[in-house]
Amino acid sequence: MKVGLFFGTFNPIHIGHLIIANYMAEFSDLDQVWFVITPLSPFKQKKSMLDNIHRLALADIAVEEYSKLETSNIEFKLPQPNYTINTLIHIEEKYPKHQFCLIMGEDNLKGFHKWKNYETILKNYELYVYPRISDGAVESEFLKHPHVHRVDAPIVQVSSTFIRKSIKAKKDIRIMLTPNVWKYIDEMNFYKK
Repeated sequence: MKVGLFFGTFNPIHIGHLIIANYMAEFSDLDQVWFVITPLSPFKQKKSMLDNIHRLALADIAVEEYSKLETSNIEFKLPQPNYTINTLIHIEEKYPKHQFCLIMGEDNLKGFHKWKNYETILKNYELYVYPRISDGAVESEFLKHPHVHRVDAPIVQVSSTFIRKSIKAKKDIRIMLTPNVWKYIDEMNFYKK
C-alpha cells in the first residue's frame, strides 16, 4: 500500500486540510493519506496549541467517514521535537509492507533544504507537493528531482491560525470546519480565549 503522510499540528484540522488530503487520495497514485499529528514542530511555538489528545480527536472525527483518510499519533511516542526523518524511520519499522511518501505544500518545499537530513529524505522518499501562494522560489534541485511530484491540487488559503483568531473574535467560521469538528471545538470552548 502506498501511503502519503501529511504532517502537521492540525490546530485545528479544517476543510483545507481535508480537501488536499482527499485530492491526493483520489487523484494521485496514493492508496491512502494519513494525517500525522505532530506534538511539537521545530518551527512552531507551543503556546496556542491544543493538547495532543484533542488535536488527534478532532482529526479522527474529521476523517471518520472517509476510508482513504486515516490519522496517526506515531509522533506522540517519539522524542521531542519531532523531525520528519526520525518519524519516517520509525513508521517504516512499524509498517514494513507500506510504501511511505510525504505530502507537503509548495511553501514547505521552498524551505526543505533546512530540514534535518533532507538529502536522505529526498533520496529515499517521494514528495507530493501541492500548490500554495507564498513568497520565494523553489530551488531548482527540487523542481527537477525525480522524487518530487507537483500535484495540481486546489489552492486553499484557509489556515488554522486564521480559524483560531476568528473563533477568538467570535466570528462564524463553521463553514471552514466539518460539522462534527466544529461541534467538538464549540462544546469544549477551544480557542475562545
